Amino acid sequence: MQHARVAILDDEAAVCRRLSLALSREGLEVEAFTSGVPYLERMREAPFDVVFCDRHLPDASGMDILAQSKAFRNETEVILMTGHGSIDGAVEAIREGAYHYVEKPLKLNELRTLCRSAIARAVMCRGNPSLFGPLGGGADDLGAIGLSTIVGTSPAVRKIFSMVQKIAPVDCNILLQGASGTGKALVARAIHQLSPRKNHPFVCFNCGGFTDELISSELFGYEKGAFTGATAAKIGLLESASQGTVFLDEIGEMPLSMQVKLLHVLQERRILRVGGVRPIDLDIRIIAATNRDLKHEVTLGNFREDLFYRLNVVSITLPALRERSKDIPLLVDHFLEKYSRAFRKKIRGIEPQALNILMTYSFPGNIRELENIIERAVALADSDQICQHDLPRDIQNLEFNTVEGEGLLPLAEFEKRYIAKVLERTGYNKGMAAKLLDIPRTTLWRKLKEYKL
Repeated sequence: MQHARVAILDDEAAVCRRLSLALSREGLEVEAFTSGVPYLERMREAPFDVVFCDRHLPDASGMDILAQSKAFRNETEVILMTGHGSIDGAVEAIREGAYHYVEKPLKLNELRTLCRSAIARAVMCRGNPSLFGPLGGGADDLGAIGLSTIVGTSPAVRKIFSMVQKIAPVDCNILLQGASGTGKALVARAIHQLSPRKNHPFVCFNCGGFTDELISSELFGYEKGAFTGATAAKIGLLESASQGTVFLDEIGEMPLSMQVKLLHVLQERRILRVGGVRPIDLDIRIIAATNRDLKHEVTLGNFREDLFYRLNVVSITLPALRERSKDIPLLVDHFLEKYSRAFRKKIRGIEPQALNILMTYSFPGNIRELENIIERAVALADSDQICQHDLPRDIQNLEFNTVEGEGLLPLAEFEKRYIAKVLERTGYNKGMAAKLLDIPRTTLWRKLKEYKL
């Protein structure tokens, strides 16, 4: 966030002062405006990375400011604020290119989280402006284009962003590896959306749990009369994805007999429908995904070596959530927004104690498990914040043990190690660390100095 430029537009001077002070403390260059014209003049002189803009200004609407900001500098991210929110208003704003749409009063933790996320996307978009822009679909399409579907700013996620940008335009096969729930399907969709094939089908097929016959008929299709019950010809998924992308999930579960057939398809770029005699040419890109170690499966004889190398032209390994824990607050905010909108509930944030538990939990189910936890919490919440008792009972009372196996320690030493661990988990973001420790930032600074951290 260092050196990023932020503008705040609100007709209430008190709101401008409050938000400016909060963001200035994060090391940002902040300028505030109570009307639109002075902001637009300043924008032309020294462009901003992120703009917080009230929906109604004395001399302009927030949508006007959004449109003119984007026209002048597309990579500037605009967050619209309103005292009278509506789903229709949010959809319209996002379609026109707004980064986010929030209701007043803004909570400072929400403000900082939004700003961090918006700056990360602005910086990435600066390198490739075509990655982000106004969406053309309906409400279900929100955030469904390119890298905007992948939430996070950790080094591990930035590495994935970089890889996706490099390989998306190159028409080669890709192998996505990672544990279940790490977001392999999202990455596959991002690659498709950023590729020359983006205007053609994206077809998914899960290779696990099906018989050879069912996989053959689904992938290759069949001719009329090919087997009992085949009363009409059927186009297979591979054929239906013409000029597009086929995502083969859980490729490690595919039976060996089907692996031979898939290898033939990759080599010849043509298929035969079940019961057919006429080869059908294919123009598709294959993205495969697995939670298994395919190299090890090859040595065990469970996966064909020649197919592995056909699929593994480029490999991307997705990290477990515990390896990118600094992204948890951003993911929590993302899922809170998603399910607040879906359940029509006004959930404005999460209490520090509850977030602390999530930050220290190991998440064996990765992002999918976190999403499930937040969906459940939003459904059960009886206030405008997610509390500790809204979390599943089996993780409500998790303790953050930083001295495991070391016996009892003096209180000062325990506190020092605890603070150090929180800093490490948050990527040394002092604002976030203070929030998790539930202490003022000034207290944290004093503790850092006292313990020479």
